[in-house]
Amino acid sequence: MSPETRPADDAATILVVDDVPQNLLLLGELLQPHYHVRAANSGERALRVARSEPRPDLVLLDVMMPGMDGHAVLRDLRADPATRDIPVIFVTALDDAADEEQGLSLGAVDYITKPIAPPVALARVRTHLELARARRRLAAQNEWLEGEVHRRTAETRLIQEFCIRALACLSDTRDKETGRHIIRTQAYVGILARHLAGHPRFAAALAGRRLEMVVHAAPLHDIGKVGIPDAILRKPGRLTAEEYAVMKTHAQIGAHAIEAAMEQALAEADELAAEQAEGALAFLRTAQEIALAHHEKWDGSGYPYGLAGEDIPVSARLMALADVFDALTTRRVYKASMSIEETTRLIIEGRGVHFDPDVVEAFLACRDAFIAVAQRMPDAPEGAAVA
Repeated sequence: MSPETRPADDAATILVVDDVPQNLLLLGELLQPHYHVRAANSGERALRVARSEPRPDLVLLDVMMPGMDGHAVLRDLRADPATRDIPVIFVTALDDAADEEQGLSLGAVDYITKPIAPPVALARVRTHLELARARRRLAAQNEWLEGEVHRRTAETRLIQEFCIRALACLSDTRDKETGRHIIRTQAYVGILARHLAGHPRFAAALAGRRLEMVVHAAPLHDIGKVGIPDAILRKPGRLTAEEYAVMKTHAQIGAHAIEAAMEQALAEADELAAEQAEGALAFLRTAQEIALAHHEKWDGSGYPYGLAGEDIPVSARLMALADVFDALTTRRVYKASMSIEETTRLIIEGRGVHFDPDVVEAFLACRDAFIAVAQRMPDAPEGAAVA
């Protein structure tokens, strides 16, 4: 082969498979000016060549071969992840439509019938190589896009988490006694939510991304405390009845603040942005229901609306137990921390009164996980360790 007819270094590699030497020679002479050619004179050898480097970019495969025929070779190529995407063109003297249909059903991309017409064969090889390159480019582009979507999604979630923590810490800076309360209670809510996700009474409320939203929204449960006067919020002692009535308004203040944020954001958004914001709005609605209802009690004696039983959102029921557990097991200026045993006793007493009975059962099943969180994240420096 002269230098003028030698294929470029980056030319595609074609594997030609035929048990007849004359046919191999004919196809080799036809393809070599344009492509790098590898040859195999049996089905078994074809598989070895296809799995070795350089991998072929396309296979011209004779159907009728002794031993392992073309159909068997194609089945093996398609079964191997390393070779399943290599386009295969059958070369055959058979012109039966059923035979062609069988080959195409196995994954062949085309048929070339013998005797071979060189211009037709070259055109079909060129076409399928271009299609294969286009598929690879599209696959690479899709992979990049998926990676970019994953990166942007992770970035958005991280920003969302930062914003949530910033808002939660805003109320925390005014209520110095809570220490790591928001971190621990979020962990407790996560423990309960994951335990109850498969429970018939909770499965729908914690399905899919809903569980993640409940856990991520938990730090905002006391966001309304930013609206409570310092004289009450930071009073170094127990509140009077009048002061406690003001303190209780933090549930509505927080819910109204979140509602106002949603309304203002939607008022400034165009129709398309509003449609695309549904996920964010679902998260904010979850945060709103937690902020509003986490002080409601199972028997209807809670606040602000005296909701009872199933009327209390699941997210708020989980938050209620997490909030009480943390309040009881940590020190405040007006009280000492309680032991785990005493805290557990009070929570059990609150089953069916303060708490959803099944949430209490979940707590009892996961109590060791609660203890681990409390011990891992105690208030510092003066917070007493959990007994």
